[in-house]
Amino acid sequence: MRRILLTGITGQVGQELHRILVNYGEVTGVGRETFDLVKPDACRQVIETVRPNLIVNAAAYTAVDRAESEFELAKSINAVAPMLIAEAAQRVGATFVHISTDYVFDGRKGSPYTELDAVSPINAYGQSKLVGEENVRQVCDRHNILRTAWVYGAHGRNNFVKTMLRLGAERDEIRVVSDQVGTPTWTGDLAQTITQLSLKFTPAIAGTYHFTNSGVASWYDFAVAIFEEARQLGFSLKVERVVPITTSEYPTPAQRPAFSVIA
Repeated sequence: MRRILLTGITGQVGQELHRILVNYGEVTGVGRETFDLVKPDACRQVIETVRPNLIVNAAAYTAVDRAESEFELAKSINAVAPMLIAEAAQRVGATFVHISTDYVFDGRKGSPYTELDAVSPINAYGQSKLVGEENVRQVCDRHNILRTAWVYGAHGRNNFVKTMLRLGAERDEIRVVSDQVGTPTWTGDLAQTITQLSLKFTPAIAGTYHFTNSGVASWYDFAVAIFEEARQLGFSLKVERVVPITTSEYPTPAQRPAFSVIA
């Protein structure tokens, strides 16, 4: 039977992955309590004990703004830890699947980014994820890196959909940035894609891939769609107006790419 080690089991992507992966093997799901990414020795010990055929890394530091002031922590989790896991995967002969982000691009291209486009992150989070990608490639032959974007799902606490629904129940008016464009991606589809990529892995397809749902939207467009759908589903909402604003009107510690659609 296939032995699968899944990190980030309590996260929004990890929970969806666990639901699907259990149909394809014996899954050991680990979270921060038993697989703390800032404690490499403990992580190595788990891998040596489980000796998986497949490792799927759904754990990450995802606080984009906080990463500007916590870069060393973000780098430890997003760059150093994936390298150590990938090294351990190489030792035990496991395939390693690692999730990355559209934020490795600067957003200046103006058309969808492909896997062949040059990377140039403009914030600390993107930098940490890019170094993680590079580290994985260097130490593990049997790897797939899957970049995705604007992830939302039923699980997790702070994705954009849940934030909008919370604010929509509290406020009459919500101001949302309209000049950052990307592709919202549902965790169910992402998890299914990761699973299929993992199960079909051969050394010939080792490399970096992009996956998002179809379509393009600004954060403002996404918010409007969320409220329209929520009302149809019977959610109790107070919000009456969604106001489009520019990035300059909503300054944040981390700079975001203006156009981070990936294809």
